[in-house]
Amino acid sequence: MIRIPGTLGRVGLSAILVLMSIGLAAQTGSAPATDLPRAQSSQSVEAAPPAKPHDDSFVIGNDDVLAINVWKEPDVSRSIPVRSDGKISLPLVGEVQATGRTPLKLEQDIAVRLKNYIAEPEVTVIVQQINSQKFNILGFVNRPGSYVINNSATVLDAIAIAGGFRDFAKQKSIYVLRQNADGTETRMPFNYKEVVKGKNINQNIKLQPRDTIVVP
Repeated sequence: MIRIPGTLGRVGLSAILVLMSIGLAAQTGSAPATDLPRAQSSQSVEAAPPAKPHDDSFVIGNDDVLAINVWKEPDVSRSIPVRSDGKISLPLVGEVQATGRTPLKLEQDIAVRLKNYIAEPEVTVIVQQINSQKFNILGFVNRPGSYVINNSATVLDAIAIAGGFRDFAKQKSIYVLRQNADGTETRMPFNYKEVVKGKNINQNIKLQPRDTIVVP
């Protein structure tokens, strides 16, 4: 029989993974005890985990890349994209819903599941790359498509990102389609000619995720 010093929480995740892999060999005692990490002395003093940079406002979306760190557990820690179904998969944790949650809420969800294997899991979730916050621009621009919203982008910024107008673009008849929470759309006009002359500059609104700019 293999004797593991200390409690399961102090052995660490690596010991758990070794036990899972050796299976019956562990029961017969054929696996060397040296394969398991030694528990630290009860007299040793561990440094406290680093402070967590919580974000209570940002909501995670599909395709965002998350850096997930479980303190002192590199087998679980990793960078991972949110799938199109809004979930991520982690060792021992399984599938977890990420889309629609803040990083802080996701930290709590992961920590609860890890408590079956780690005594006091310290989990940090950082949004490493934002891909969910995108806008679309269609019509008579040089590079129509979908773009990430950066630095509070406006309609003018979007037109510049898309490479400007193509010939025959109706610059006075541009509009923005914005999706509302109830599933309806709001159409907001944008007269490029007026805005560049400093008139009605309130038309140059800040873009929101899933806004669609149409240049007829």
